[in-house]
Amino acid sequence: MSTITEIVEVDVPVSTAYNQWTQFETFPEFMEGVERIEQRDATHTHWVTKVGGVTREFDATITEQHPDERVAWHSDDGPDHAGVITFHRLADQKTRVTAQMKIDPDGFVENVADKLGILGRRIKSDMQRFKEFIEKRGRETGAWRGDVDRPGT
Repeated sequence: MSTITEIVEVDVPVSTAYNQWTQFETFPEFMEGVERIEQRDATHTHWVTKVGGVTREFDATITEQHPDERVAWHSDDGPDHAGVITFHRLADQKTRVTAQMKIDPDGFVENVADKLGILGRRIKSDMQRFKEFIEKRGRETGAWRGDVDRPGT
C-alpha cells in the first residue's frame, strides 16, 4: 500500500475550501479520471472512475467529518484506498488543504503507475485543479456542515 501526501494553499477562507470539498458531485470538474460521484446519504458515496481506459465503480464511506477541519473516508469495495483531507486556516483569505491517501494499487496497470509515481503526480495535479477551481469561483457551490464522528468514539 502506498501513502501519498499533497498540500496546496488556496486563496479562499477555510470555510469556503471545506464547504466545496463536501460537494462530492463536483469532483469530476477538478479530479482527473473521476467520471461521476453520487452522494447516497450523509456518509456514503458511489464513485465511477476511468483510469488507463479501465472503468471502475465502487462505494466509499465517510468515516469522520468535522466542519472546517477534516474529511476522512475509506473504500467499501473495489480499489482499496482510504484518506483524509485536512483544512488549516493560514489567514482570513488563505487555507492550507492537505490530502493524505493510502492506496493499494489493483492490477498490473495500477501497480506500474504507482511504481512510476504516476498516482502521486495525478493527486498533485488534482489538488492544483481544486485550487484553480475554488479560487476562480471565489465561493463554494454548496455546503454540508454536519459532523461525522470517527467510529468507536
